[in-house]
Amino acid sequence: MTKQAIIQCTIEAINQLPEEKAEEIFEFADFVRKRYEEHQLTNEIQSLIAGGSSLEFLDKEEELYSVADLKEIYNG
Repeated sequence: MTKQAIIQCTIEAINQLPEEKAEEIFEFADFVRKRYEEHQLTNEIQSLIAGGSSLEFLDKEEELYSVADLKEIYNG
């Protein structure tokens, strides 16, 4: 089913409902749209961060500690 066909079938179904039920469908559709937009925005932000160079300094940071610095402590 194409997007246009889905829209047409939905409109026909909504037209058969009372106003308060049609409003519920609108509110749900608006909720789904906003959630989709937020998801898209999150993905775009993650892409920008991943492709950016603002955190490159972390890759060049020297190691302050090594495995040899670890100590095992027994309480007993």
